[in-house]
Amino acid sequence: MSGLIPGVFLTAEWRHLAMLNYEVEPALLDRFVPPGTELDPWDGKIFVSVVGFLFLRTRVLGWPVPFHQDFEEVNLRFYVRRKAEDGWRRGVVFIKEIVPRAAIAMVARTLYNEPYIALPMSHRIDATAGRVGAAEYGWRSGGRDNRLKVVTCGAARPLQDGSEAEFITEHYWGYNSRPGGPTLEYRVEHPRWRVQETREAVLDCDVAGLYGKEFSRCLEGRPSSAFLAEGSEVTVRRGVRIA
Repeated sequence: MSGLIPGVFLTAEWRHLAMLNYEVEPALLDRFVPPGTELDPWDGKIFVSVVGFLFLRTRVLGWPVPFHQDFEEVNLRFYVRRKAEDGWRRGVVFIKEIVPRAAIAMVARTLYNEPYIALPMSHRIDATAGRVGAAEYGWRSGGRDNRLKVVTCGAARPLQDGSEAEFITEHYWGYNSRPGGPTLEYRVEHPRWRVQETREAVLDCDVAGLYGKEFSRCLEGRPSSAFLAEGSEVTVRRGVRIA
């Protein structure tokens, strides 16, 4: 990839990111790792995260899309890195992304090969005096209601250097690939987020039906960690083929 930064594909705000993180065996993710990248460990551990958040004020190529600017997303993701000319690039790979509108899912699948699906969704953010006490994201699949929820404790604080929360949030690249196809790399830009600790974290969903039986063992247990990130404005650059 050249030193030139590709143009902007999307701008938006990502807010109230409820992040539940689970330690997994590396072999679970082998088939999802895009060519040209490798798993990115933290403290010798490999993580997947289930993340629910609000996508707000969305613009694609500078244009707001009517009725498709504000919506929920819940995704399952893991962490990779790639050695580039400017050093290690730490990124995210998505296993599945849920949004409430079919048009959003179609555009993301077509232009970025991202594994989006569309399902009925909802959310609830409990906030008082600028402090979020709880964030919950729901969706309907497998003939049942599913939800991801965190209940916070304390005020939002800056990320601590070297912390697990810093590792989870400080990945500024995205990677994906089709089987036998090229790997696409794109840059995501946002400032460092402040985070709130949690006293309760719940993932109540049809794990096997949504993500596959192989993920049941890890995602049906307690997360290794959970927190709520405030979020910010974000910019997603156009993708470039790297492998």
